[in-house]
Amino acid sequence: MVNTRRLDRINAGAHAMPGAGPAAGDPDIHAMEENIVRSRNRIAASPLTAALTFALCAAFAAPALAADWKPTRPINLIVPWAAGGSTDQVTRATAAELEPVLGQKIVVVNQPGASGSLGTKSALEAPKDGYTWTAGAAQDLGAYETLALLKTRITDWNLFLNVANVSVISVNANSPYKTVKELLDAMKAKPGEISVATAGVTSAGHNAMEAVAKVTGVKYKHVTYDGGNPAVVATVAGETQVTTQLAVEEADMIRGKRLRPLAVVGDKPLELEGYGTIPPLSASVPGFTAPVNYFGIFVPKGVPPEVIETLDKAWKTTIANSAALRKYASSRGALFTPIDGEAAQKAVFPAVQANAWLMFDTHKATISPDTVGIPKP
Repeated sequence: MVNTRRLDRINAGAHAMPGAGPAAGDPDIHAMEENIVRSRNRIAASPLTAALTFALCAAFAAPALAADWKPTRPINLIVPWAAGGSTDQVTRATAAELEPVLGQKIVVVNQPGASGSLGTKSALEAPKDGYTWTAGAAQDLGAYETLALLKTRITDWNLFLNVANVSVISVNANSPYKTVKELLDAMKAKPGEISVATAGVTSAGHNAMEAVAKVTGVKYKHVTYDGGNPAVVATVAGETQVTTQLAVEEADMIRGKRLRPLAVVGDKPLELEGYGTIPPLSASVPGFTAPVNYFGIFVPKGVPPEVIETLDKAWKTTIANSAALRKYASSRGALFTPIDGEAAQKAVFPAVQANAWLMFDTHKATISPDTVGIPKP
C-alpha cells in the first residue's frame, strides 16, 4: 500500500527545495500521483467502506436499543389480597399467558393485609431488577398515599392492565330484599344496622358502597375481610346481609342462586353469562355514575428498561390476543382491556381521582389528594 502522507512530504520538499528531488514536470511523479488518486477513489467507493461508515454514523446518531429481556430465574408476582378474589383470579390467568413468552415460571404469592398496601409495599421495596411485580386495582394503588398506608403514587409504576371490573350490590338468596330500592329504603330506616361485607378499606367493594352512601345518604355496618372471595362467602353464609364486591367474585354464587344481585354500581347494565341482565343502580338512583375500575399487573419504575420493553411487546401481542383472558372476562362479567404504557396511566386516572377524593370526603383518608398530585375531578 502506498504511503500517501510520506509522498506528500516528498513532493512538498521537492517544490520547496529546487534540485533536491525530481523536477516538477517529471512524468514518473505524475504517474504515481494518478495511481494514488485512483486508489483513494476505489477505497471511498468500496461497499464495505460505505457499510462501515453507515454503521458508525448510526451508532453515534441513535441510542442503542435494549435487547429482549430473558429472565434467568422465576419471577415473584405478589397479589396483595387473599386467594380466590378478583385480583388473584385474573393475575393467575395472565401469568399463565406470560410464562411461555418469558420462558420462566411466574410465582404468584398472596400477601394480603392493610387494604392491599402490605403486599404492594413488598414489591415497591424489592430490588429493582425486574423480578418482583404486584397486581390489583389501579384505583387502590393511587389512593394509598392519601390514606397514609404507603408512600407511593400511580406514576411510580409501570401499568399493564388486563380487565376492568364492576361492583354488584348483592344479598343472600334468602334475604327479604328483592330490589335495590327496597334495600336502600331499609338502610335509611335502620341506619348503621344492615351489614355489608367488603375486602376492606379502599377495596372495590368498599369504594362502591361508599359511593352509594355518598349519593343516597344511607348508613351501613361495614364488615371487612382479607379479600373479595371471603367477603362474598360471608354473605352467602349469612354472616353479613349484603356484599358490594366485584361481579367476577360474585359470578359463581349468582349463577348458583346463592346470591341475589340487585344492581350494578354504575350507569350501565351487566350481562352475566349463565344468569342474564343485572340492572344499573342509575335505574333506581337517577344520575348515578362510577368510573371504570381497571385491574392489572404493576412493575415499579426503576427496573432495567429491557424488562418494560419486553412486557410492552408481550402486552401488545400475546395478552391483547389472549383467548383465555377474553373468555375469562366474558364469563365473569368483566371487560377485557389490555392496555399499557402512557395510555394505561391516562385510562386509570379518573378512577384514581374519584377514589382518592371519595376517601378524603368521607373522612377515611387523612391526606388531601391535591397535596399528592391528585386534583379534584
